[in-house]
Amino acid sequence: MVVGPDASISDQVPVGEPPAEAEGSQKAIEGRSLGQIAWRRLKRDKAAMAGGIVIILLILIAIFAPLIVHAWGYDPNSFHQETMDPATQAPTSTFPFGAFDSKHLMGVEPPFGRDIFSRVLYGARISLLIAFLATLLSVVIGATLGVIAGYLGGWADWLISRAMDLFLAFPILVFAIALAGVIPDKAFGLSGDTLRIVLLIFIIGFFNWGYMARIVRGQTLSLREREFVDASRSLGARSGYILRKELLPNLVAPILIYATLLIPTNILFEAGLSFLGVGIRPPTATWGGMLSEAVRYYTMPHFMFWPGLAIFVTVLAFNLFGDGLRDALDPKTR
Repeated sequence: MVVGPDASISDQVPVGEPPAEAEGSQKAIEGRSLGQIAWRRLKRDKAAMAGGIVIILLILIAIFAPLIVHAWGYDPNSFHQETMDPATQAPTSTFPFGAFDSKHLMGVEPPFGRDIFSRVLYGARISLLIAFLATLLSVVIGATLGVIAGYLGGWADWLISRAMDLFLAFPILVFAIALAGVIPDKAFGLSGDTLRIVLLIFIIGFFNWGYMARIVRGQTLSLREREFVDASRSLGARSGYILRKELLPNLVAPILIYATLLIPTNILFEAGLSFLGVGIRPPTATWGGMLSEAVRYYTMPHFMFWPGLAIFVTVLAFNLFGDGLRDALDPKTR
């Protein structure tokens, strides 16, 4: 088609025939949400993905521990005296590090011959349960008080900030040892392991909310000066609506990041209390309790190795995943 230099665009392009560059743009460009962008960043972090996979495996192991033990182990509290030498209280196996065989995958513990594999799996249930619920309690208290202090300011901010200082300075380990030692076997309608678990969740969760509250308060102080909060105020929104609809959704990322980093701390704290003898009481299997009993048998490294390895792998996995999640949700922290 020949046209002159003064011809218009409509003359140069026949009606009903799309321009050449428009043919390749028929497919609409699909945008990405903030969640999709964060997921793409997280997938590129191999260490964080490895930590996430380990966390998922640990959770599945804790949930299905009875089925796994039924298939490849024994009851965690049953004795196997035939595997022990009554004179030396050592495993009768000639293997250097304990009675490893198809029946006892991680060996047996002295002096009763209880299966270490089963006890490590059941110990995961106690450690993860206490760590998750204690973290949830800290997040609920800390996030609520932190956002109130940061948004309202004034006397509310002063009062909550002084409470943060008090709880951050509180000797939680000494208090936990004292409180766990004086609580009777039956209290508040609970008894046995249930009472000890609830007590540990309360001690660890209630006295650790100060860290979460400080982080949320600092983020709230920054967010309350943003334009979308001022727009909500100008439209007549009340404080409750702004807190729920404007501030809390923007605080999910820092809360989630700190929660993933708080879980391994709580796992170590629970293991430490059990190691000191004020956590879950024997014969219930816990990683800290197994380490405490293994101290007397330092010549048998397999007894101490497996619960120590379980704590190390769990804490490392949560830390790697938490660091990767922080970089994915807030790239400015890199």
